Amino acid sequence: MVNILFCGNDKVFDGLLTSTLSILKRTSSKEPFTIYVFTMDVSHIKDTYVPITEEQISFFEQVIKQYNSENRVIKLDVTDMYLSEFSNCPNEDAYCSPYTLIRLFADNVEELPDKILYLDADIMFSRDIHLLYDIDVSDYEYAAARDHYGKYLIQPNYINAGVLLFNLKRMRETKILEKARELIKTKKLVFADQSALIRSTTKKKMLPQRFNDQKFLHKHTVVRHFSKRLFWLPYPHTDNIKQWHVSKVHKVFRYYQFDDILYEYIYLKEKFNREVLNNDK
Repeated sequence: MVNILFCGNDKVFDGLLTSTLSILKRTSSKEPFTIYVFTMDVSHIKDTYVPITEEQISFFEQVIKQYNSENRVIKLDVTDMYLSEFSNCPNEDAYCSPYTLIRLFADNVEELPDKILYLDADIMFSRDIHLLYDIDVSDYEYAAARDHYGKYLIQPNYINAGVLLFNLKRMRETKILEKARELIKTKKLVFADQSALIRSTTKKKMLPQRFNDQKFLHKHTVVRHFSKRLFWLPYPHTDNIKQWHVSKVHKVFRYYQFDDILYEYIYLKEKFNREVLNNDK
């Protein structure tokens, strides 16, 4: 069984579909997947901060079961945990959204297994997930790759928290996430949960950049992370192109390697809009 964790609100649906399709289409083994989704309702902060819907989860599970009938999705609402731990904390207006903070609850959720791969929703696998998932982290709290910009601007081993191979058994023993949550509650941090995790780490395994490529797509890349990046032309600027922005993926990045995934995503998204959303009207 391969165990994966995503976090987010209802806007994470596009990423959930595309990321998971990339895993299923690029993985050769027939081993089933369990995909956990942390979500919450914090619409008191912002109207759009609502949980991923039951309709989205149900449709998503139907999709992944077409690849293996044993695949399953488990939605976990962590609203109460968030309100208890982080309500009105210094990092509630984090650089992304409060949803970036909720992966820090992983040790408190008994349903989660000892080993689980946390993924941001804006990633695509270009090679078999087992190249990453099967890495031995038994002596570490987690494994992660360097942050593309942070390794230059902050320190050489500054990690990016968008791809984290968790050893939850060890993390519960060292209380790393408990320490990180305390930092979130008491200190304003530049990169919120990522900064808190790094400061609380006892022992991590550094992964090659190919397991979290945030700028390039090479033949050896396992995970391409579509995070915000700097472009120099036609003038210096940043852009936040995600994999579901299919036209930009073609026009700006000139990536066509994911077309089998993205075209299925387009079909499925249209099907969801037609069959699910239209029925709700």
